[in-house]
Amino acid sequence: MPGFARRERFQQNLALVDADPDRRHRAGAPQLLKRAIAAVAQDAHQLRMRFSAMLIGADIVHVENVDPRQAERCVGDALREMPRDDWVLSSKVGRLLRPRGAAADPGERRHVMPFEPVYDYSYDGIMRSFEDSLQRLGLSRIDILYVHDIGIYQHGGEAHPALMRILRDSGYRALEELRRSGAVSAIGIGVNEREVLLEALEWGEWDAFLLAGRYTLLEQAPLDDLLPKCLARGTSIVVGGPLNSGILAGRDTWNYRTAPPEVVARVEAIRVVCDRYRIPLAAAALQFPLAHPAVAAIIPGPRNADEFCANLELFRHPIPLALWQELRQAGLLHPEAPTPA
Repeated sequence: MPGFARRERFQQNLALVDADPDRRHRAGAPQLLKRAIAAVAQDAHQLRMRFSAMLIGADIVHVENVDPRQAERCVGDALREMPRDDWVLSSKVGRLLRPRGAAADPGERRHVMPFEPVYDYSYDGIMRSFEDSLQRLGLSRIDILYVHDIGIYQHGGEAHPALMRILRDSGYRALEELRRSGAVSAIGIGVNEREVLLEALEWGEWDAFLLAGRYTLLEQAPLDDLLPKCLARGTSIVVGGPLNSGILAGRDTWNYRTAPPEVVARVEAIRVVCDRYRIPLAAAALQFPLAHPAVAAIIPGPRNADEFCANLELFRHPIPLALWQELRQAGLLHPEAPTPA
C-alpha cells in the first residue's frame, strides 16, 4: 500500500476491507472508505457483489452467516482476483485459533469451524496471528493490523493490567517490526472503550484506532480526551457502530443489549428534534461523527445489501445547520462537538 501517512491515508479513494469480524455481530466486515462511509456487509452465499451506487464504484465482499473463524477465508476468496492496489485490507491480531477438543454445540450455526479463539498479546502471539491470517486469506499482504479486544470491557479489571503489560512489553515489538519491515503499513487497536486507547497512547505510536460505539450522536465523551490527543499525535479514528448497536436506527439495542431507560429517553429527545426538521435519525447519526477531523471513517454495520444502500442514501441526506444548533442548545450534543457543514 503506497505511502500510509496516518489520517491522510484514509482520505484516499480506495476500498478498505476488514477481514476479521466482530464476533458479537457474527459477520465479516468489508468497509468502503472515502472519508465518507464504511460498511459492514454480510451474506456468505454471494461472496462478490457490485454496488452501482457506491461512492467509489468498487466490488466489495458480501458475507453473512459466516462463522467468524472462517471469515478471512471468504474475504480472501472474494478479493484475490481483484487488483491489489485498488483496495486496503485490515485484519486483527491478539487471538489465535486453537483446535476445538469438544464437539460443536447443537445450537451453533451450521458450517462452524472446529476452532476456539485464545487471546495472546505477546510477540509470538501477534506474529503467529498475523501469519495465520495471511494463510487463511490466501493473500500476501495485510495493510492495517489492529490489536483486537484488549481492555477491561473484554477481559475485566483484574486481568487487564497484566494483558496490557504483555502487549506493551512484548506484542508491540512485533507490531513495530511488521510496520518497519513493510509487512504492514499501519498498526492500531480495535476496541469498545476509549480508556484503553488513552493508555496505549502513553507508550506507543499508533496509526489508527477502531473505536466502536463511543463517539456517536448519542455519546461524545472522547471529545474530552481521546480525540484531541489523536489529532495531536496524527492517529486516525475509525468509528465503529455509529448507530450504537441499533438504538439510533429504530431498534431497542445499545451496547449489544436492550437499551436502559435513560438511553432510550435521550435517543427519543434527539429523535424529536430530527422529526421537527423531517430528518431521519439514522441520517444524522451516520453523518455526525465524520465532522470531527480525527475521524477517518465510519462502520455502520448493515446486515445485507439493502441496508448498505439505505445507509448510503442516509449519508447523502441533506441536513440543515439549524438541526445541529438545536441539538446543542438542548444539551443533546457536547459543547465542543464539530458538526457537518
